[in-house]
Order: sequence, then C-alpha cells, then structure tokens
Amino acid sequence: MFSKILIANRGEIACRVIKTARRLGIRTVAVYSEADAGALHVEMADEAVCIGPAPSAQSYLQADRIIEACLKTGAQAVHPGYGFLSEKASFCEKLKAAGISFIGPDVHAIGAMGDKIESKKLAKAAGVSTVPGYLGVIRDDEEAVRIARDIGYPVMIKASAGGGGKGMRVAWDDAQVRDGFRSASNEARSSFADDRVFIEKYITEPRHIEIQVLADGHGNALYLGERECSIQRRHQKVIEEAPSPFLDEHTRRAMGEQAVALAKAVQYRSAGTVEFIVDKDRNFYFLEMNTRLQVEHPVTEMITGLDLVELMIRGAAGEALPIRQADVKLNGWALEARIYAEEPTRGFLPSIGRVTRYRPPAEGRRPDGTIVRVDTGVVEGGEISMFYDPMIAKLITWGPERASATRAMGAALDAFEIRGVGHNIAFLAALMEKERFRDGRLTTNFIAEEFPDGFHGLTPTESVRQRLLAVALVAQRRAAERDGMVSGQMAFRQPSSEALVARLDRVNHPAVVHWDGNGWAVELDGRHLDVRSDWELGRTLWTGSVGGVPLAVQIERRGTGWVLIHAGATLVVQVLTPRAAELADLMPVKQPPDLSKFLLSPMPGLLVSVSVAPGDTVEAGQELAVVEAMKMENILRADSGGTVKAVRAEKGASLAVDQIIIEFA
Repeated sequence: MFSKILIANRGEIACRVIKTARRLGIRTVAVYSEADAGALHVEMADEAVCIGPAPSAQSYLQADRIIEACLKTGAQAVHPGYGFLSEKASFCEKLKAAGISFIGPDVHAIGAMGDKIESKKLAKAAGVSTVPGYLGVIRDDEEAVRIARDIGYPVMIKASAGGGGKGMRVAWDDAQVRDGFRSASNEARSSFADDRVFIEKYITEPRHIEIQVLADGHGNALYLGERECSIQRRHQKVIEEAPSPFLDEHTRRAMGEQAVALAKAVQYRSAGTVEFIVDKDRNFYFLEMNTRLQVEHPVTEMITGLDLVELMIRGAAGEALPIRQADVKLNGWALEARIYAEEPTRGFLPSIGRVTRYRPPAEGRRPDGTIVRVDTGVVEGGEISMFYDPMIAKLITWGPERASATRAMGAALDAFEIRGVGHNIAFLAALMEKERFRDGRLTTNFIAEEFPDGFHGLTPTESVRQRLLAVALVAQRRAAERDGMVSGQMAFRQPSSEALVARLDRVNHPAVVHWDGNGWAVELDGRHLDVRSDWELGRTLWTGSVGGVPLAVQIERRGTGWVLIHAGATLVVQVLTPRAAELADLMPVKQPPDLSKFLLSPMPGLLVSVSVAPGDTVEAGQELAVVEAMKMENILRADSGGTVKAVRAEKGASLAVDQIIIEFA
C-alpha cells in the first residue's frame, strides 16, 4: 500500500480523496493554483505545493508541474479526481515514465475510451448497443449539415474529447447545426485542446442512465448497479440517484453485463462508468465510458456500502477486488443534488465572489432513519472563482426507499445556508416538490418541460404560504420586542396580543399574534396556527414547527418585512400595523428602468466576439455577441429588430454582470 499520494485536483473531490486516504493511514499532498492558496483541500492535506497561476491551463493542467511536485514530496501515486488531467493518457504515460503510480486505469484504456468516436467503434465491436450516427471527423459546418440530414433530425453534436456538458449541442434544423457545430468546436478547443466533433441521432424522451463498473489487474470486473442522471440542464447533471426508478431487474442486468464486457474489452482496471441513453421502451444505447471517478459516485457508495476511492487506491496498489458480482447488494435509495454558485432566476448564470456564510445541514443519521452527507471544498470566507467550475457542494441523502430519500433531500436543502454568492438551492428544492419528480417520470428534458419559461421560484401551496406568513408575523413580533428595549426610548410594553397585517404581493392578510406563555399563537385567514421555535434574531435559518409541522426556513429581515425561502418558494412579506397597511395600499408602484435599448452581459465572463457594428440593422433572433463563462459559450441574440447605435465593449473584454455591450438607437 502507498504511504503517500498526491491529489491532482481541487475543490470537493480533492477533499473527498483526502478523507479516504486519511482513514487508510496514507499521507496526502495537495496541489494548488495561486487562486486556491487558502482553499479547503490545501488546509486538509498533509503537504501542499503551488503549481502555477489561477488559470487551469497554467496550473491544474500542467502535467510536468504535478510530476515535479510528486518527486519533490515523495508521493508514490496520483489520484486525478475528475476533470483536468483525469482522462489524459499522456499524463498517465508521463507518470509511468517517472515511476509514479496512477490511481485509475492504464494508458490503453484511457486512450481507447477517452476519444468518443473511437470508443463507440470499440463498444460496437464488443457487442454493446450504440446510437446511430456519423463517427468520422467533420471538416466544416456545411458537411455537418449534410451528415445531420442523412441521419435525420433531431441530432446531437458532441465534442470527441468532451465531458461535463461542454462541446455539446442539440440541433433540430440546418441553422442549429451550423451554430451548434461552431460553438461545440470552439468549446471543445477551449476546454480540451481538441476541436473534433461528431454527430449522432438524438433520442427523444431519453433517460440518461449509467453503470458503475469496477475492475482490478487480476482479470476481475463487476458492476455496482446504475445511477439515474436524467435531471440535466444544458447537458450537465443536476440531480442523480441510485437506483433508477425506471429500470427493471432484467434491463439492469443487461446493461451491467454490457458495461462489464466493454471494460474487459479494453483491459480496464479501477473504477469507471459506462453511460447509456435509454428510451421510453427501455431500449438502451452506449454513450461513452468515463475512465475516472464520477461526480455522482456518492449515491452508489450510499446504496452499496462501498468506498469507491478506497477501492481505486487498493487496485492501483495491486490488490484484487475484495468482492464478486454475487456480493453486490443494493440497499435503499440515494439522491445527490449539485449545489452551484449560479443565479437560477437569471437563466442560471454563474455567480462569483466570496462566500460570506456557509452552514451546511448536519451530516449523519436522522431520527427517521435517513442519512445526510455533504461533500464540499468550500469554507465560510472562501471564494468562488471565475477560473473553475462553480460547484459549491454535493448534498447526498439516503433513505430506505425513494420517497424518504426525497423528503430528506428537501429538508436538507431548506436547512442549507449560503450567503455572499447566488446559488441554486431554491431551484433544487423546487425539483423535489414536483409531482413528476416524485413519481419518477424523468427524462433529460425534465427541466426544460417543467420550467419552460425559466425558474422564477415556486408558488407555494395555500398551507405552506400560511405557515410562512405565520413565521414572518412572529419574527416581526420578536424584532419589535427587541427594538423596544433600546435605551433612550419612551417606556413601551409590548401587548401579549397584537393585531398585525402580513402583506404579500400587495395583498393584505389580517392576523392576530398572541403569546400564550409557552409559545406563539397566530390567527391568520381564519386559521389557528401554533408557532414553536427557539429562533433568535440575527439567525438566517429559522427552525421549529408551525401548526405541528416541522419547518426549516431561510429568513432575512428587509426593512419592515422579511424574505422567506422554503421548498423552492421565495416570499417577500411586509408585516405592518392595520393602519400602516391601509396607507401602503395608497403607495404607487415604482416601475423598473427601461433597458430595452441595451444589450447587457447576463453574466461575468469573456467577450469572445461581437457580430455587429454601429449603423448595422439587426433582426429578432440575430446573433449579436458571444460571452464565455466557466468555459461555456453563450450566444446573445436580438430580442427584436433595431439599429446599432454603439458597441460599448471590445472583443476580449472581461465583462461584469449587466455591463453594456451594445446600445441601440
């Protein structure tokens, strides 16, 4: 067994590997860029080595610097995590030449499966079901259009060296193929230094289901069931679960056996994942093989009781797998939600900045038997950088069955406190509330179909709305009591019972709030609600019960009211006296400024190109500019026709959110 390993990665996956290595008694070495000098993985490791400036191309993608760090610290092996150099055969070769073990598959398997075009050919030869498509190199967008027409629309354009949703586009007509070919090629070049793309048939009503495989260097290979990864946005996974609510035992076995056959065909060793697309009739087709640990590996660990990182380390040290296929038992259900620094109500634009408050829910087993786990690389006071993936944490819950795991996930999301950057927690909580999700009726189009106009927060049910209004009313009473204790004021005694108005969306809800000696009683809209909580002013998480229902609510004071977030809904509630509510009804509504004559940057990022010049006439839908953020290209188009008055930003500029790019006459 190794005595010291280096983790060639950052963030939550580096922290995750360090935890297992520490349990095994293995010392760890972290590498970090200048931007990550104060990062959690650097703090957790036994040693740390700086390998370059903030951009990943100058640090985490520098194989020679990582090898130099290994030689400097005496690390015997490297765990690559995922992303960066994890699937680069050249990195594996350099490690081997330097006498350093790679905690992953060998060069042959990485090379064979790392190229999506070649991997499909190998899969077909191994008897694995594949999607119809064109696997040759495509020269330009016109050839791409001809190929797409031959296959038949819709088609999927994918980067050969791609991953993580980068270099991937769905096209339904010739124009979308031209745009998609160009954007996919550019993203692939930027992210993977390889601009090759291929085209295949896009399966309608698809599910994305993957099989976790394990293999050692002694000829043993097995599968650990499947993961359902259909809840995606822009081809990036958002919610994953294991097992899938869709597969039957026959399909699970068939997919698992094909995945193992492919692993054996390339002499695979270590942990790997074979991804399939599955149609509504449970026909399945090979997508790709990821020759690394997956982001969503925790859900498999939760239902099998296995530590995949430990098995990878032991396999790289030459040990045989300690289990056989018959030993694999799936127990219960697990969900994973990816918590990102992004703005769901602004089209999921990335958010960067300092995390001023970070309080995840407590990990471990709950009284109801469910389990909560948090994998993260973020600490309070840390920074979400524009240089890397904006993931803050992965929240994982386990339950004896899917319903309890889902309830546990909703409750854990409600209790997850993050401030300082935008985040998608309310959106994830809204997914848990969707009846279609709870029924397991999932496809990769789920988010687009359930939120066709984007995410603007859920509308709470009547009972949830009443409970949240009761929380706001009691919070305001607590605030008034404290304010009355400020020195220098006239003596004031808060009455035990007080008439108040909860004002929501300019609608008044008369209420009476009463202290009964043990807690608060609220009469609201003809309903009696007992409110019990030990919440104190200043806390941003309210926990307690309303009407006997346990509740966790994100809460912040805003002027004479409160912002409440719970179960995917955000309420801005004013709490007023009856007379103040009457006067509020007379106040005019302030209209937002007219920004229709400007094209604003919807996100912080790099201005890749501007397609128009002053004096140009543009039409609705016409491309105006391209902004790159987090290695993803975003095409900005005209909402309506008009004339360009001025271009306010130049190609190559670093843009802030809402910075003006183009002004129209």
